[in-house]
Amino acid sequence: MNSITNSHSTIPAQFQRVVSGMRPTGNLHLGHYHGVLKNWVHLQREYECFFFVADWHALTTHYEDPAVIEKSVWEMVIDWLAAGVNPSSARIFIQSQVPEHAELHTLLSMMTPLSWLERVPTYKDQQEKLKERDLSTYGFLGYPLLQSADILAYRAAHVPVGEDQVAHVELTREVARRFNHLYGKEPGFEEKAEQAAKKMGKKNAKLYSRLRKSFQEAGDHEALETARALLESQQNITMGDRERLFGYLEGGGKIILPEPQALLTKASKMPGLDGQKMSKSYGNTISLREEPEQVEKKIRTMPTDTNRVRKTDPGDPAKCPVWQLHQIYTDESQRETLAEGCRTAGIGCLDCKQPVIEGMLKELTPMRERAQKFTEDPTLVRNIIEEGRELAREEAIRTMVEVRQAMGLVYT
Repeated sequence: MNSITNSHSTIPAQFQRVVSGMRPTGNLHLGHYHGVLKNWVHLQREYECFFFVADWHALTTHYEDPAVIEKSVWEMVIDWLAAGVNPSSARIFIQSQVPEHAELHTLLSMMTPLSWLERVPTYKDQQEKLKERDLSTYGFLGYPLLQSADILAYRAAHVPVGEDQVAHVELTREVARRFNHLYGKEPGFEEKAEQAAKKMGKKNAKLYSRLRKSFQEAGDHEALETARALLESQQNITMGDRERLFGYLEGGGKIILPEPQALLTKASKMPGLDGQKMSKSYGNTISLREEPEQVEKKIRTMPTDTNRVRKTDPGDPAKCPVWQLHQIYTDESQRETLAEGCRTAGIGCLDCKQPVIEGMLKELTPMRERAQKFTEDPTLVRNIIEEGRELAREEAIRTMVEVRQAMGLVYT
């Protein structure tokens, strides 16, 4: 499901976190489930996960029509919970309720070159696609930097993205690198790092020094990995000292904002009812809480191979939109039987659609059942969001304490 690149370059073990957000778009459909939510459910079992509703990001393109956002937020969170995102395993919260995102965005904007934002591929691409909207705003230009703040506020190791979003993670890495370069060299950094090394004990301090020298003088990357593992195993040094030693190891300063890695996720293979990508704009969706009768009706009325006018006409599965759904909802042996029946006119199109209906309802039924208690008692959802906000904010505040100190914004 995932492709994980080497993610330990500057990220201590305690920050092996995943951060991901989604703009509030109201009820979600099967394209969202297979493209994002299924992956989130998998990731929450392996990592400390922070999943947030990106309501500020929604304003970058819909700032003149905010009324739809609030209702969309709650509907979307119910769908997350219905899909299996578990508030016991992941922090679920609303972006705008953690003001540290905005503070970090503001501070990062002071040191981020304008050209970095203008070259983000989606900037011009979205302006082209959304010509009917006035996107000549500071918020739209700066939204990739707000995304960076969303990630860096939690010092995340991984950001699950599709290939089209890798550039956003790369921007975040560049911003973190620049921040650490500008502000990581605190006064007396080398002396503090040497003192921190001594706290590991004479034997470990000597080993750390030897490995650091091997990397910096001979470019020995194996020594670098060994030194990182050594630092991660230390129980008797503070987090601040650990970050100093990570930075000192690589010849830089204290690593205040670790560089995250893109966690590549496979593109969703969920087709819509017309064979195109499932999307609200195409009107070809099945929502996660669609009533069974509606699911059945939508599948039964799907277009099929245009050459099959009558049941006795042979068809070609490759030309039928329903066949794409069979790739998801029926097993290989059943597909072979159905394909043969289609090519020989041995079965009709309605017979071919029935296994898809059954497979889809089997996937959707548990979601509808999980969603029911949240739709009947909205306070359950609000309590989950409140708890998630508190936990997320604790982490964001810790990051901002260090950021303010590094930038000289602590006045005593």
